[in-house]
Amino acid sequence: MSVIDLNADLGEGDGPWRLEPACDDALLDLVSSANVATGYHGGDALTMARTCAAAAARGVAVGAHPSYDDRAGFGRRRLDVPRDVLRAQLVHQVGGLVAVARSVGARVTHVKPHGALYNAVVHDEEQARAVVEAVAAVDPALVLLGLPGSQVLRLAADAGLRTATEAFVDRGYAPDGTLVARGLPGALVTDAREAAERAVRMATEGAVVAVDGRTVPVAADSLCLHSDTPGAAPIARAVRAALAAAGVEVRPFVTTRAPA
Repeated sequence: MSVIDLNADLGEGDGPWRLEPACDDALLDLVSSANVATGYHGGDALTMARTCAAAAARGVAVGAHPSYDDRAGFGRRRLDVPRDVLRAQLVHQVGGLVAVARSVGARVTHVKPHGALYNAVVHDEEQARAVVEAVAAVDPALVLLGLPGSQVLRLAADAGLRTATEAFVDRGYAPDGTLVARGLPGALVTDAREAAERAVRMATEGAVVAVDGRTVPVAADSLCLHSDTPGAAPIARAVRAALAAAGVEVRPFVTTRAPA
């Protein structure tokens, strides 16, 4: 039987960016990993605590989802932040979630950068080094989740950190295996059936059809869907059903054991 993790970016629910206010609880019933916003693009301390507790109660792995310091842009605008500043900001965010999670009996298992930072560290070595240094400083046992072939995963592996790769069921792919920028045609996949078909192919064949019709390889330990994608919960239900029908087991890529 094939195995795949299914993750969602959660705890982002303040401000105008939340399209479906009840979506987090619905998604927590369907995913195996939750990437929790750490306050710089969305969420706050209480939301972090509630999301971590809800995830732990369901056996869902908890990850930190840090961002550029950009609440106004929801972390989806590229910022040219000096490496030392970005490193300190990321330590602040990841370390804060580690403490909040522990306070509710959960454990942070992984780190996944959010939005524009996630895309920047695919190619930007300086910002990628800031991410790696921050994760290593907070807890070198944390797994860094990112795009296959990205600079940040290469540098993380060189630094002795564990890494995991992900693919996106609700985002369009360019022919080079990167994501189509939001706002461009094909950036989002909102049809539940299409997303489910993509998920199965990613999990079983390691491939996805790009926006130009070409098939591109995607090596994924985890499949991601976004909580602010329209119809996120129905998409997640369709994905889980399709994966089960294809004989693919959904489970976290890291243990969810809480701290003693």
